[in-house]
Amino acid sequence: MISVVIPLYNAGGTVERTLRSVLAQTFTDFEIVVVDDGSTDDGAAKVLGMEIPNLRLIRQENAGVSAARNRGIAEARGEFVALLDSDDEWHPEYLQTQFEMTRKYPECDVFATQFEYHMPNGDMVPAEVHKVAFTGEDGVMSNYFEVASCSQPPVWTCAVMARKEAFESVSGFPVGIKSGEDLLTWARLALRYRIAYSKRVLAYYNRPAIMTSNLPAERLGGELYVLDELRGMLAANPDVVGLRDYVFRFTKIYGVLLIEAVHGHRAFGVSVKALFKGGKMKDFLPIMVFSLLPQKFARRLFLRLRR
Repeated sequence: MISVVIPLYNAGGTVERTLRSVLAQTFTDFEIVVVDDGSTDDGAAKVLGMEIPNLRLIRQENAGVSAARNRGIAEARGEFVALLDSDDEWHPEYLQTQFEMTRKYPECDVFATQFEYHMPNGDMVPAEVHKVAFTGEDGVMSNYFEVASCSQPPVWTCAVMARKEAFESVSGFPVGIKSGEDLLTWARLALRYRIAYSKRVLAYYNRPAIMTSNLPAERLGGELYVLDELRGMLAANPDVVGLRDYVFRFTKIYGVLLIEAVHGHRAFGVSVKALFKGGKMKDFLPIMVFSLLPQKFARRLFLRLRR
């Protein structure tokens, strides 16, 4: 059995659509665990109003999405846990494809599929995933960090399933940070387990408007913790293919976000540290230059040049 874990926080406007995509699955041996993380809207009432027999609604005080996912994983009764956020959706063949990969690749403990961004303006954009080490429709992603260092995330919360014991072995998702918690969890899983991957687009991430707005300060929170953890992983596993490049990629993203959030002065030290660790000058020199400009001006100039 597969346990579908859905964290719920003030998603009354979308959760019914999400649940309908689960109920439309061609694979039917699943349970649904919805964890209401202290919602203040009618989302939980809408979940109960759908009267889904194989669904359990668990309530907890607001503790963040990581705590909600971890609670759902702990409550899961299935051997496998498939994650889905309360505003995202699945293709009807998603769970069937994931289940078939567990049989086709029994040496793997993590299973992922290609996904698609649904943008606020209605555009549908497949995630860009490069350097996958196999040529067929599915296979073992033996080079996760190499792929992740030159792609959009190859593993995403609406498009991943793993053995329950695998999630538990890495202590689930880190609690107390606002962003990057999922990327850190995928990295921890990738160091320990093999990942089976399907190139079929079977999951749909409905990207919220804030992600494409000029409000990066509202997203900032947790990246430095994630970066420090990734650096620790690299120090302990220096020979893992692609891990060093992945750390540098995350460092660059963090530096850019600091400039956008008008914290550019912090980006200078982050970039210098990356250079001392072997980062490429062409990647970090622009960030260093912007970090030395007046911060509000640097942000306006950066956003103008990026258009």
